[in-house]
Amino acid sequence: MTRQYPFRIAVTGPESTGKSTLARDLARRLGALWVPEFARYYLGELTRPYEESDLLDILHGQLRWEQNYSRLAGPFLFCDTDPLVIKIWSQYKYGRCHPLIESTCQTHRYDLHLLCKPDLPWTFDPLRENPDLNERMEIYNLYKNELQILNTPYVEIDGEVLQRKATALSAIFSQMRP
Repeated sequence: MTRQYPFRIAVTGPESTGKSTLARDLARRLGALWVPEFARYYLGELTRPYEESDLLDILHGQLRWEQNYSRLAGPFLFCDTDPLVIKIWSQYKYGRCHPLIESTCQTHRYDLHLLCKPDLPWTFDPLRENPDLNERMEIYNLYKNELQILNTPYVEIDGEVLQRKATALSAIFSQMRP
């Protein structure tokens, strides 16, 4: 059976865990494209505090960007977020999740998830809301649980930047083997 390209990798996990840096660095290393996080663009354009209803717009925007980038991608496409991020955030912040976000997590699949652990120092960013390590670990465990429920391939990424890249590259090439 021939592999369909691109091999899609979602870099996921709580905020301030190095997702953007990892996605960008891996894409550069492999000469691939990376899909930035649409939420950063969307929230940066808002002239009001975001609301629960904005999550659907963010989901649609992220999926649209991913689709556009995948048309130009070679063998790899790195996604600096995924629908799971929106689901976990919705559940954590609002105590519920829109059914469309839930169903998208079930149907919009990736070849591999890189789950970034919150073992890097939290860095302030006006879009970030959870500096507390205990909260970040709680959110991390929500991701891990959801990935297990989805029965999707994932690898936990931890350590300093070089270790994270090495673990991610090893996981990608291991996952690609027939």
